[in-house]
Amino acid sequence: MGTHVLKTWPEFYQPIVCGEKTTELRKNDRNFKVGDELRLREFDPKTKRYSGHEASARIIGIILKSPGLTPDYCAISIKLIRTHFNGARAGKKR
Repeated sequence: MGTHVLKTWPEFYQPIVCGEKTTELRKNDRNFKVGDELRLREFDPKTKRYSGHEASARIIGIILKSPGLTPDYCAISIKLIRTHFNGARAGKKR
């Protein structure tokens, strides 16, 4: 089982940590698998900076082929594990 570190825009990050969003639509360029962990780092595309807020989620389901889903994308069902603030990284470009 792997860990994937992903930039996550604020409008998608906030509903995940609030428990309102349990599915991610992502380009399938990382060989995602059920059981993998996603480390979601809140990233503002306007300022090109990380906020320092991070969440970890476990992949509990994945859809690779479905009508309306292009072949290079997947729908990932996730379960939030934890959230934290990493002030040391806040504001740094990566």
